[in-house]
This record gives sequence, structure tokens and C-alpha cells, in this order.
Amino acid sequence: MDYVQKVLGDMKVCILLPAYNESKTIGPLVRSLREKQLDVFVVNDGSIDNSGQIAREAGANVIDNPQKSGKGFSLRKGFAHIISLDYDGVIVMDSDGQHAVSDVDNFIQLAEQNPQVMINGNRMAQAKEMPFVRSMTNRLMSLLISLACRQAIPDTQCGYRYIGISVLKDLSLTCNSYEIETEMLMKASKKKFSVLSVPVETIYRNEKSKINPVIDTYRFIIYFLKELFSK
Repeated sequence: MDYVQKVLGDMKVCILLPAYNESKTIGPLVRSLREKQLDVFVVNDGSIDNSGQIAREAGANVIDNPQKSGKGFSLRKGFAHIISLDYDGVIVMDSDGQHAVSDVDNFIQLAEQNPQVMINGNRMAQAKEMPFVRSMTNRLMSLLISLACRQAIPDTQCGYRYIGISVLKDLSLTCNSYEIETEMLMKASKKKFSVLSVPVETIYRNEKSKINPVIDTYRFIIYFLKELFSK
């Protein structure tokens, strides 16, 4: 029995990877996903290295942004393309190698039972390995967003998540940067979709985070308050 029969069953799921200057990790990541017979879409966000070329050579369908436009913009562009195709759901991963390909199976197995939900990765079992400031910030954000969404979401800032296509079609996403992680959760909850969680491994590397702790925290607060008080 091959992977498609054993894990995917009748579901048709693809992978979406936003990528900015990830030439060191994008090739092995795409190849590992393609070995699982999964379709992979990469939105190359104006990278100044050869991330796009490497992804294509590894077997990904690559969509190029002419200039750096942000993670949210790249995800929205990827979602718009995927919605036009025949998929039941999409799994979003980061391109920097921090997400374990083996955890894809956990998302798919839960999605088989609940195809039209959002499933969020939960890294908090590894919280001791997470940098202290990031861990505390994540816990606070997750508490606030869980209260706003009226459902428990232990790791709201995890970029590893499954989204059913009917959920995606019902979300009007507008954010261009990292606050899109919060936007997806809050808007899905307002539409009465369930947000489930699965534990995921995080592979910590020595590379510097692309998140600006001041600018992106400010964007999160502004967006959170705006969405909280909107109808």
C-alpha cells in the first residue's frame, strides 16, 4: 500500500510554502514532500537568492512575486491559486526547515475525520526548547486569541496548519504580513468553523527569525483590536 492509499485515502491535499531567501532549505523540503506524492506550491516572495529555481527543480509549482510583499500577501496569492484547483484542503508550512515533514501525516489523519475545519500545529509540548521571550509572547497571544475566538487554540502563532477548502473560500483575508496567522483564526471562528490542534515538532536552527519583534507585535495588536471590535 503506497502513501496515497495509506494516509491520504480519498482526500486530495496540497502543500503551500511561502518562501523568502530560503535556498538552503527549500530544496530538501520540497523533495521530501514530493516523495510523499503531495503537490507542492511555493510562493517565492521576491527572493534575491535562487529559492524559486531550486524549488522548481525539486518538483514544486512556483508562483513568483516580483518583489518582497510579505508572508500574508504570499499566502493569499497561493490560496487564490489553490482554490481554483480540485483540492479538499491545503497544509501551510514554513520554508525554513523548522517544520517536520513527518507531521503532515498527523494533519491529514485528523482532517480525514474533520475535512472542513482549520487544524493548527501546537509546539507547546516543546516550549522549554523555545526561546523564553518567544514562548512568553506566544502564550499571551494564544490566550488573547483563544478568548476572542471562543475556542482553545494553544499555539496561535504556529505557521503549520491545515485549512479545508470550504473554510478558505469563506474567509476574506486582507493582511500582508505575519498577522495573517491571527486573521485566519479569528475570521474562521467568526464564521463558526472549528479550530483543532495537533502536536508538531519544531526543528530549531541558529538562523535569525524574520519576525521583527517591534513592528510585527505592533501590527498584531492593531489587527487584533480591529478584528475584535468589527462585526
